[in-house]
Amino acid sequence: MQKIFLQILRFVSKSSLTDREVKHILLYIWQNIFYIKASKKIRTLNFYLSLVKFNFFHLEEHNLKILVGMSGGVDSSVAAYLLKKAGHEVIGATMSIWDKNNDFKNITGKEGCFSPHEEEDILAAQKVCNQLGIEYRVFDCTAQYKKIVLSNFKQEYLSGRTPNPCVMCNSMIKFSALPLTAQAEGVSFDKFATGHYAKLLFDDETKRYKLFQGADAKKDQSYFLYRLSQEQLAKIMLPLGNFTKAQIREIAQEIGLNVADKPDSQDFYSGDINDILQQEPQPGNFVTKDGKILGKHNGIWNFTIGQRRGMGISAEKPLYVIGFNKEKNEVIVGFDDEALKKSLIATDLNWVSICPPKKEFNALARIRSSQIPTEVTVYPLENNTIRVVFENLQKAVAPGQSVVLYDKDMVLGGGIIEKAEA
Repeated sequence: MQKIFLQILRFVSKSSLTDREVKHILLYIWQNIFYIKASKKIRTLNFYLSLVKFNFFHLEEHNLKILVGMSGGVDSSVAAYLLKKAGHEVIGATMSIWDKNNDFKNITGKEGCFSPHEEEDILAAQKVCNQLGIEYRVFDCTAQYKKIVLSNFKQEYLSGRTPNPCVMCNSMIKFSALPLTAQAEGVSFDKFATGHYAKLLFDDETKRYKLFQGADAKKDQSYFLYRLSQEQLAKIMLPLGNFTKAQIREIAQEIGLNVADKPDSQDFYSGDINDILQQEPQPGNFVTKDGKILGKHNGIWNFTIGQRRGMGISAEKPLYVIGFNKEKNEVIVGFDDEALKKSLIATDLNWVSICPPKKEFNALARIRSSQIPTEVTVYPLENNTIRVVFENLQKAVAPGQSVVLYDKDMVLGGGIIEKAEA
C-alpha cells in the first residue's frame, strides 16, 4: 500500500499541476485511505490514478446537484456512485422512449436501448438508486424520440442512406430532451451527467469546452458525442472519461451493484429494422456498375454500403454493396476494389473543440465508431461542407453515417457523410 501512495505522490510531483491542484489531489488521497484499505485487493497504479484524476476534476466544484442519465447498466450506475462519493447531490433519471403501442414482431433480444424490455432497465436503475440512497425519476421522452430519431431513421433508410440513430439520440434526446423534460417537470439541477467514456475539458485560452477520447480506447464513445454544442457541453459532466471498462466493473462489484456484470447494449434496436420502417416489400434488382442484373431484393432499405452477407447472390469473388439507384430501386454491388473510396463530402457540420476552420488541415478521421482513426486532409467548402481526403483508400463509406475528425485524442468536429468519391 505504501508503494502505491509513493507512486501517486511521485506522479503528482512530476506533473505541471499548480499548488492548488496538488492540494486537491493530496486531499483526495487522504480522504480515501479508508476506501483503499478496505479494498479486497491491491489494485494497479493506473486504477488509483483514474480515481485521482476523477476527483481532481469533480471535487473542484463542491456540493453540486447533478442529474445523472441512467440506463440501468453498469456505466451510468457507477457514474452516479462516483459523483455521490465526490460529495455531490445526485438524482438518477431514465428517459422512457419505448411506445407501448408499438406492435413489433421481430425482436431478437434485449441488447438494444430502444426495446420493449425498457421496463426491466428502469427497474434495474431504480434498484441501483435505492442502493446508493439517491432520488430516482423516470421521464417520458417517447414523443420526442419518435419525432426526431425514429422519423430520421426511417427517412434515411428509405432514401438508400445509413443513419446513425445513436449520434442523433445523444445530441437531440439524451443531452437535450431528457434534461429539458426534467426541468419542465420541476427538477432543478446544476449539471447533467452520463456514463459515456469520453473526456471534457474547458480551455481558458480559447474559452471553449473541448471533447476528448476516453482513456479506454476499446470503449471510447467520443464519436457518438461529436454533435454536442458548446451550450450543451457547458452543462454536462462525463465522470468515466479517465476509467477503463474493467475498472468500472471492478468498482461496481466492490460496492455490490447487481448490474456489475450486466452486458452492454450492442445496438439501438435488437430486432428487424422493418419493424420500424413499416414498409411493404418493394422488389428490385441487384446490379453491377455496368447494369448487369445478378439477382432480386425486396427493398433497398435492407442493405447498407459495405455489406457483404445476406444478399443471396454469388460470384467468383465476394461482392459488396457499393451504392444504390433509388429511382430504379436497384442495389449496386461490386468487388473489393470497387468498394474502396478516396474521399467523401460531409455536410451539416458541428465543430466541437475548435472554431470552424477556413483553410485545409490534416487530421485523423473515423467513418465508423469502432474504426481506428485514419489520416486525412480536410478541405473546407461552402455551405457548412467539407471534403475529406483519405491517406489510404477506405471501404464502406456510407452516406448518412458520420465522419468525426480528431487531433490526436481531441475531437475537432464532424458531419454527416453526403457522398463518397472514388
